[in-house]
Amino acid sequence: MSDDHVYMTLAEGHEDDTRWAYGTGFEDPLHGVDTTVPDGVDAGELAALCVTLADDALVSAQRLAEWTTRAPELEEEVALANIGLDLLGQARLLYSRAGQVDGTGRGEDAYAYFRDTGEFRNVRLAELPGGDFAFSVVRLLVLSSWRLAHFERLVAHRDPVLAAIAAKGVKELTYHRQYAAEWAVRLGDGTEESHRRTRRALEQVAPYLGELFTAYDVRDEVVAVLRQVTEAAGLPMPVYRPLPGSGRAGEHTGHLAPLLAELQGVARAHPEATW
Repeated sequence: MSDDHVYMTLAEGHEDDTRWAYGTGFEDPLHGVDTTVPDGVDAGELAALCVTLADDALVSAQRLAEWTTRAPELEEEVALANIGLDLLGQARLLYSRAGQVDGTGRGEDAYAYFRDTGEFRNVRLAELPGGDFAFSVVRLLVLSSWRLAHFERLVAHRDPVLAAIAAKGVKELTYHRQYAAEWAVRLGDGTEESHRRTRRALEQVAPYLGELFTAYDVRDEVVAVLRQVTEAAGLPMPVYRPLPGSGRAGEHTGHLAPLLAELQGVARAHPEATW
């Protein structure tokens, strides 16, 4: 299967030019959206959901930022940076919504910079070190496929703010998934060395798939994407045996604390600083 064929089939159903979506844009996705929590929606549960989705995005964005000046080509450096910015934009909107509905009035900085490691609720796959380019590509493929499938459901959420954030995110995540899929096929079907590294990346990601499938009921969609891409790349499907513990419960690998220390260092050292 060619790269173009993988793109066409994965992008099916999204009429926008998602290939170049780097979707922050200039339009406010929440313009005119009623911020009142609808009757029947539990504010605590809504806030918790927004925080978990924001934590996934923030930690993923921080890992992608590590490729700045390190990507194999300038074009890929720009692409990865823009994908990270998309995720950072999603995190900001989600943290802001959590602060609106959880009764604390906290802003996005409070969630991002002034919580400790055990308070974060991101999935553990997002926090693993970047590794080589193949690992980052495979991780991005898995996380973007998983997040896209969930956001497609959230577009119909009863909270209009979360639904609007999800609608914006769907356009961005469609591109993220496609970018990763094309690179996974290119690497898997490339040289002997790139094939070996991509196969190893799938093996490294596999133990963390169980946590993703537990979090939301999107397993079928994610597995279908992985099967399509691995077949096109001549790679085996990852066989997952879930690891104990869950990032959703605040149980993290030893890699999150140093990542957060780097992310939060300046804000904590100068908490009242402005610019």
